[in-house]
Amino acid sequence: MFAERVVRTVPTVPGTVLPAPELLTPALDGGAILPTGRPAPPLRAELRRIPSLRNGLTVAGVYLQTLGIIVGAIWLGRWWGWILAFLLMGRAHAQFASLMHESAHRLLFRHRGLNDWVGRWLLGYPSFTPTDQYRRIHMAHHRDEFGPDEPDLALYAGYPISRDSFRRKLWRDASGQTGWKLLKGLLRGVRSHDVATRRTARSIVAVQLGLAVLAASVGYPLVYWLLWLLPYLTVWRVINRLRSIAEHGGMMRSSDRRQTTHTVRQHAAARFVLVPYRIGWHLAHHCDSGIPMRNLPRYHAELVRSGYVADGLEYRNYLSLWRALASGAPADSR
Repeated sequence: MFAERVVRTVPTVPGTVLPAPELLTPALDGGAILPTGRPAPPLRAELRRIPSLRNGLTVAGVYLQTLGIIVGAIWLGRWWGWILAFLLMGRAHAQFASLMHESAHRLLFRHRGLNDWVGRWLLGYPSFTPTDQYRRIHMAHHRDEFGPDEPDLALYAGYPISRDSFRRKLWRDASGQTGWKLLKGLLRGVRSHDVATRRTARSIVAVQLGLAVLAASVGYPLVYWLLWLLPYLTVWRVINRLRSIAEHGGMMRSSDRRQTTHTVRQHAAARFVLVPYRIGWHLAHHCDSGIPMRNLPRYHAELVRSGYVADGLEYRNYLSLWRALASGAPADSR
């Protein structure tokens, strides 16, 4: 149903990207969605079921896709094949991050120990992420978006910005400046006085060294550097910024999640590159962060059906939202 709706440009409060007040209508009383946007208990029980087996196959599929990209580049042996693989490996990092995010919410597997082990050793550490630290920080984000303890405020605040400022941010990401800054912070953790930080940082470094040694042992030592580390430092940083600001850029602290989180109509290209594994249904995720990724489209459909996501609230695509986020005054020097 919701896939067929005509989504117009989102009316906003002048000078901001905040939705116009007339769009913030409560959900219809007595339905599957409560007036606050939360699912009513019967629907919530259905939506919160975790499909462990399917998620396990998804994790295996990420590894097969990543390996396939590497093997394909080697098999083709052409310069353009390596460039294509380099770009696709940025997407691979997005896939690892999305599944790690699911694990951080403990929604990947019903068994908590398995969920956390996979989240650390198969998803987080290979993609340079300290999963347990990420979980603590991310839960602070969900408790009070844009509140005093918001860990990502610097990333989201201040929008809309000028086009020049937007381009400068993306250049810092694409050129590896942002990634190198983050990587240096991770490497400093190896010598941290905090035991947990030191142990996690050393585990990540050990996993990365293992991947580098594995690549060298099969006769392709440059694969790790060109098709794993470098895409992490560059392509993935661009993807991560574009996705993050599309989630919360320029929004505000509020108990109404429609004022803290954007909603964007999902298209195949965006789901392939930018928001894999249904992470793009982000307003639904913030309305109830205990619902697994596979059920977010259904939940979003119910939000639409109930009137909580009013006609016109969704951006028609990510490009239209990024344009709005980069529509600030040219004098802005951020």
